[in-house]
Amino acid sequence: MKYFVGALLICAAMICDANTTFAADQAADKAADAKALAARWSPDAIYINPLTGSQVEGREAIAKEFEAILSELKETKLAVEVQSIQFISPGVAVENGVAKLITADAEPQESTYTAIHVKRDGQWLLDRVTEEDIPVVSSHYEQLKQLEWMIGHWVDADDQARIETTCEWTRNKNFITRSFTVSIQNRIDLAGMQIIGWDPAAKQIRSWVFDSDGGFAEGRWAKKENHWYVTVTGTLPDGGSASSVNIISYVDDNQFKWQSVSRTVDGGLLPNIDEVVVVRAPDAE
Repeated sequence: MKYFVGALLICAAMICDANTTFAADQAADKAADAKALAARWSPDAIYINPLTGSQVEGREAIAKEFEAILSELKETKLAVEVQSIQFISPGVAVENGVAKLITADAEPQESTYTAIHVKRDGQWLLDRVTEEDIPVVSSHYEQLKQLEWMIGHWVDADDQARIETTCEWTRNKNFITRSFTVSIQNRIDLAGMQIIGWDPAAKQIRSWVFDSDGGFAEGRWAKKENHWYVTVTGTLPDGGSASSVNIISYVDDNQFKWQSVSRTVDGGLLPNIDEVVVVRAPDAE
């Protein structure tokens, strides 16, 4: 059923005349008459079933093909979006679009199609149809959208230091990047990049950070209420080891709290970093 979308929907789109676009014939959505659909095709038309690869020629053969297809498409709605029409000549037009098959108990199935129409005795008829599945883009947005509030520019500053962080989505929203700078008396002392993503094997949000001094670390994220606990293990620029638990507490879309506890370097315990409030920076405009 997956590739039958365009084959039927293209039958619902016909050219009104040489100066207008295709008009959708709503009756085709409800048609159960394979011969009526086949009548929209030219007598020597060619239909290639993209599911089987078989080629069907002529109206009678196409009608039989549609009869089998329609028997599988009961209680199914059809929709078509014509994206472009190019007239090769006064009697030949090429239509490109997206066809969608909608059922009550499944996700809509989409395909792109190209249809060649020919004009015979004043009537536009289908002559040939090709169809391709639309590739599905893989994304972990559903797992990461709970961190979407982080997207934007953030500032944590006092009299001695200023930390600026910019969070952005990567393509397809599979990762969030956080670039940061630490400035002391208006001079950048440290900079780096953090990448946050979903680990489908561990079923957990993970992160990786790399700083300008040569250190790097990875973190595992766990959520409890409005708090994120990030367990971090890293390697220092000199080869030593470090670890901490960083706590990110969501306040609202314009501020969050951050603190670091259970800090160690080479096995030695360090003091906690007190909780600070990080605020969203005003829009640059």
